[in-house]
Amino acid sequence: MSMIKNPELPLETPVEVTETAASGNEEQQRVSEFVQQNGDYYARQFDVLGSARNYAFTFNWAAALLGPLWLAARGLWNWFWPFLLLETVALVQISRGLFGNLGGEHLARVERLSQRAADRLAQMETALAEGSVHADMLRRSAESFSKGAQEAQALADAAIAQGPWIVVSGLLMLALCKFAQGSLANWLLEARYIRWRSNPLLSGALHTPSMLGGGLLMALIYPIAAFRFTVDNPPSWLVAFPADKAWHSAVSGWVDGWFEWLTQNGEGLFDSIRNAISTLLDAMEVVLVDTPWPIVMLVIIVLAWRLAGSRVAIFTVAALAYLSLLGFWEKSMATVALLGTASFICVLFGIPLGVWCSKSDKAYAVVRPVLDFMQTMPAFVYLIPVIAFFGTGKPPGIIATIVFGMPPVVRLTVLGMKGVPETVREAATAFGASKQFLLFKVDLPLALPSIMAGINQTILMCLSMVVIASLIGAKGLGEDVLSALQYAAQGQGIVAGLAILFCAMVLDRIVQGKGGQNG
Repeated sequence: MSMIKNPELPLETPVEVTETAASGNEEQQRVSEFVQQNGDYYARQFDVLGSARNYAFTFNWAAALLGPLWLAARGLWNWFWPFLLLETVALVQISRGLFGNLGGEHLARVERLSQRAADRLAQMETALAEGSVHADMLRRSAESFSKGAQEAQALADAAIAQGPWIVVSGLLMLALCKFAQGSLANWLLEARYIRWRSNPLLSGALHTPSMLGGGLLMALIYPIAAFRFTVDNPPSWLVAFPADKAWHSAVSGWVDGWFEWLTQNGEGLFDSIRNAISTLLDAMEVVLVDTPWPIVMLVIIVLAWRLAGSRVAIFTVAALAYLSLLGFWEKSMATVALLGTASFICVLFGIPLGVWCSKSDKAYAVVRPVLDFMQTMPAFVYLIPVIAFFGTGKPPGIIATIVFGMPPVVRLTVLGMKGVPETVREAATAFGASKQFLLFKVDLPLALPSIMAGINQTILMCLSMVVIASLIGAKGLGEDVLSALQYAAQGQGIVAGLAILFCAMVLDRIVQGKGGQNG
């Protein structure tokens, strides 16, 4: 350690001590700039946390007392919501235990049963006075109602007795929340401080609008939740949204009119689409269903062996044997023809659409919500317009399958095309490559793994639609599963489901090829 000697002073001042003090002051200033309030306190706490190897316990009383309000003020919204929910539950428990009518439902039942018992006794006395034979029956009925009232009273007493325990559980939960907030606060704020040091563009750790927003949320959520679960008869607008049924009827009527107009004016277009799909499906069925089964089976096994290897070929033989021996061969081939038609159309339109979306952000901004709709809308819902426009049968089943199976190939094509390194494209352009050369010799080959994954997912998703498509007359293996569901035939459903599984596995292995084995 180097030392600087001052001839006027007898002591020696270490340079490192001076530098350390200056560094400490600078760090304290940065912390104060970040937290804006109580900078000295947080500088000490951050120093303790930073010097500890593992988690060092510290407790922030302000965070514990203010709870979610402190988290909102410090911009820690990811932690604000779970603690707000936990504190709301704790306060609801406390309110229920202190002010709630815990045995109210049972007490109301006691009153009803007691009234009925009194009525039966009055009727019994009248019957005795008149000498009626029903007096004994009325007496037994009155005793039964009285016994029910006593049981309901016991349940009410038990519910009322739970009040103190409900309060204690709420207080304990609230205390645990406060302890967790106080013990985590400095650690969370220090982590945010580290991010702020690396990115000064981030806001500081005291934001008044955030604090006001968090306080407003707490002021609304806490009392409304406590009121809802405490009073016996909360207002109807608090229990259910005050919707107007007339609006529902009006919107439904408008949708019905729109469908009717489309059906009438687009009949030619819908018939053309149906005929085109029927032509393609008929060709597929000629190849797979009408061709003698030994030829089709041999071709499938050879394809599995050449594209995916011997192990997949052996599995294919076993799967085809299962389908054949249990009488599923014709239905399996009809199912494969149906999903093959749907998959072919998905790939035919999906890959060019994905390439276009990868080149145009505006196009993808329009297409992406449509893909989200196709993937998230329940299949039974979009069967409605399919039936309205195309009727029932195999072509409408294929159209419904296309809606469900198209998004993966489009999304993964976009992902693969956007993942092509720009340096490779720049190098090809520097050597005079045209746009067509870039697309077919650079972009598509490099994006091929992602595109093949999209094709694979599309095929499997199309196959998963066979049961739903059978609802509108698509037949195939899905028809057996649907029949098993209708008649609770467990064995038939499991056997047919395994047939669909084996078809999916064989197609998956063949499409993946030998790369799938290595993966």
